[in-house]
Amino acid sequence: MATGLLALLDDVAAIAKLAATSLDDVAAQTAKAGAKAAGVVIDDAAVTPRYVVGLSPARELPIIAKIALGSLKNKLLFLLPACIFLGYFAPWAITPLLMVGGVYLCYEGAEKLYEAIAPHEAHRHEAAVLGTPDPVALENQKVAGAIRTDFILSAEIMALTLANVATSNIYTQAAVLASVGILITLAVYGVVALIVKADDIGLALASSSVGPVRAFGRGLVIGVPVFLTILAMIGTAAMLWVGGSILIHGMAQLGFHGPEHFIDDIAVGVSTVSAYLAGVLHWTTTSTIQAVLAILIGGFTIILVHTSAPLIRWLRPQHP
Repeated sequence: MATGLLALLDDVAAIAKLAATSLDDVAAQTAKAGAKAAGVVIDDAAVTPRYVVGLSPARELPIIAKIALGSLKNKLLFLLPACIFLGYFAPWAITPLLMVGGVYLCYEGAEKLYEAIAPHEAHRHEAAVLGTPDPVALENQKVAGAIRTDFILSAEIMALTLANVATSNIYTQAAVLASVGILITLAVYGVVALIVKADDIGLALASSSVGPVRAFGRGLVIGVPVFLTILAMIGTAAMLWVGGSILIHGMAQLGFHGPEHFIDDIAVGVSTVSAYLAGVLHWTTTSTIQAVLAILIGGFTIILVHTSAPLIRWLRPQHP
C-alpha cells in the first residue's frame, strides 16, 4: 500500500515537473514570438488612435474598449484556430491570405492619404460608398473599420508567432498564440487608451496647486492634440509600409523574387552613402519604396471601390 502511494506521488511529481517545464517553454516562446512581432505591434498602436479623432471625448474609452474586445475576438476566436488549421492542413494558403489583407491595408492607407490631400473629394468618395451616417452609425462604422484593420495587423502578428513555434506540438502552439494575442491586445489598447485620454489627464493636472504639476498638465493639454495629429500621420504611414511589405514579401514567398531583389538593390545602393547610417538608410529606403507601391495599389483599389459603390451599398445591411 505504502509502495503504491509512493509510486503515485512520484507520478504526480513527474507530471507536475513536466507541466512546469511546459509552462516555462510556453512563457519563453511567448516572449520570443512577442519580440518578433514588435514591429507590427508598434504599427497597431500607431494606427488605432485615429479612429477616435473627431468623436466625442466621452465616447473615446468606450470605443477603445469595443475595438479591444473586437481585437481579442479576432485573435482568439478566428485567427488562432485558423493559424492552427492552416499551419497543419493548408500552409500554402497563409501567404495569399496575408496578401489579401495587405491590399486592404494599402486601400485604408491610401484612402487616409487621399483624405489629407483632397478632403472634399475623399468625403464625396466616402459618401458614395457608405452614404451619410448619423452619429451612432458613424461610431459603429469607425469601430468596424478599426476592427477590420486590426484583423489584418493581428493576422500578421499571429503568423509571425506561428512561424516561431512551427516545430512545437499543437498544444504549445495554441498556448503561445493565445498568450501573445492576449498580452499584445492588453498592451496595445492600454497604451492607446492612455494616449487618447492624456489631454483629460492634463486638464486634471493643470488645476493642481503645485506649480510643476500644473505646468506639466498645461503642457499635456497643449501637446496632446499635436501628438495625436502626428500619430495619425504615423499610423497612415505604418499602414502603407506594412501593406506594401506584406505584398512584397508575399510575392517572394510565392516565387516572385524580382520586386524584393529590386528594392533591396536600391536600398543597398543608398545605404553606401554613409557607413554610420547604413542600416537606417537601408530600412528607410526599403520602407519608402514599399509605401509608394502601397499608395499605387491603394489608389487603384479606391477607384475600383468607387466604381463598385452601388453594389456595395446594395450589399450593405440597412439598419432602421
